[in-house]
Amino acid sequence: MADMANGEQGCASPLDLFHRVAAQGELVRSLKAGKAPQDEIDSAVRMLLSLKMNYKAAMGEDYRADCPPGNPAPESNRGLGATEAEEDFVDPWTVQTSSAKGIDYDKLIVRFGSSKIDKELVSRIERATGRRAHRFLRRGIFFSHRDMNQILDAYENKKPFYLYTGRGPSSEAMHVGHLIPFIFTKWLQDVFNVPLVIQMTDDEKYLWKDLTLDQAYGYAVENAKDIIACGFDINKTFIFSDLDYMGTSPGFYKNVVKIQKHVTFNQVKGIFGFTDSDSIGKISFPAIQAAPSFSNSFPQIFRDKTDIQCLIPCAIDQDPYFRMTRDVAPRIGYPKPALLHSTFFPALQGAQTKMSASDPNSSIFLTDTAKQIKTKVNKHAFSGGRDTIEEHREFGGNCDVDVSFMYLTFFLEDDDKLEQIRKDYTSGAMLTGELKKTLIEVLQPLIAEHQARRKEVTDEIVKEFMTPRKLSYDFQ
Repeated sequence: MADMANGEQGCASPLDLFHRVAAQGELVRSLKAGKAPQDEIDSAVRMLLSLKMNYKAAMGEDYRADCPPGNPAPESNRGLGATEAEEDFVDPWTVQTSSAKGIDYDKLIVRFGSSKIDKELVSRIERATGRRAHRFLRRGIFFSHRDMNQILDAYENKKPFYLYTGRGPSSEAMHVGHLIPFIFTKWLQDVFNVPLVIQMTDDEKYLWKDLTLDQAYGYAVENAKDIIACGFDINKTFIFSDLDYMGTSPGFYKNVVKIQKHVTFNQVKGIFGFTDSDSIGKISFPAIQAAPSFSNSFPQIFRDKTDIQCLIPCAIDQDPYFRMTRDVAPRIGYPKPALLHSTFFPALQGAQTKMSASDPNSSIFLTDTAKQIKTKVNKHAFSGGRDTIEEHREFGGNCDVDVSFMYLTFFLEDDDKLEQIRKDYTSGAMLTGELKKTLIEVLQPLIAEHQARRKEVTDEIVKEFMTPRKLSYDFQ
């Protein structure tokens, strides 16, 4: 996927962005001239506005059709463009914000048209499962949803549903951010006792990255070991590589083709910003990420049942794929998938920078030693503290931008302890060095335990998880 597991945030060059805006503008004009359906026009216009925001964030000035990058605009026309507050930009490949606090998720909910996960919904999940809500729900890390109440209705009425999430295997090295959806999905699997499918989009990574097919598949298998190490139940979990599974599953491929038939080229250009120079593989890929949302894509698990609803926990940047899926579902006779969206995991250097597998200092990797974790946090974790100890004691630190505190909200289980840290750091009673020490003490055992579990995952265990088979679950 592009990546359900808190995707690496890629950046296009200014000239690429310029051409994407131009192509999208052309698309909007042709849709209007051809009197296309209004929802198609609206979708294309939203994409055009997002691309223009992205361009402005990259260039510090508004897009102008007569002024490609490298040809500076006349001074008199530049005006406020470079100094106005820059908007956030989110799509499956690019996540950008100019704010040290990170993306404004309330605005994103409005822009994407999803629903906020409020206290009432969290309480309902607790009542339905008889379990305390996961810390990701309690703290708003999973913050947005589509149709979660429908899933709870089904569960309370003893009707079945299943879980689907995924990973785009672009390298052997996974970082702690990639674990967020899997940690939460394991909790969902445990409390609802339902089957789970995990898609490894090695085909997507081959299309988007400079990889061979063998490399992409190899990364899928290696990443599967880290996913299995999260503790998933082998009797209730099927992990599959697109490159491997598509050729052996007529049910899966038939759904891909059904989806492809019902989505136009204009629609995928409007949703994903594809241009005429993108490969046809990229243009057709969204149908492959959509197909696991439908139960008869997995006949070994669900036989020919088409009415079992799917719940997809993923990072919010994956939502465009599933907006498309939810639009297509009723037209091909399937239930719409429900979604739970997570926030993004910040890079060590701050919430407005990107994590990258090519920059070992941008995150804590699952292969890091205790010493490397300590060094990275101490040297690279962006601090919300003051310049001097005296200033910090007097004015306190800023938890909203402090990466060590952000990481603790993800990984420290104890709510009371987290709140005490927030108060102490904000008041100046706790110094940056002490906050970083607390984080190091949380991360070191967490990574060490993950590494120990991963060592136990043999090739035979991976093969068993990745073999299409009947899974154990309560509903029939």
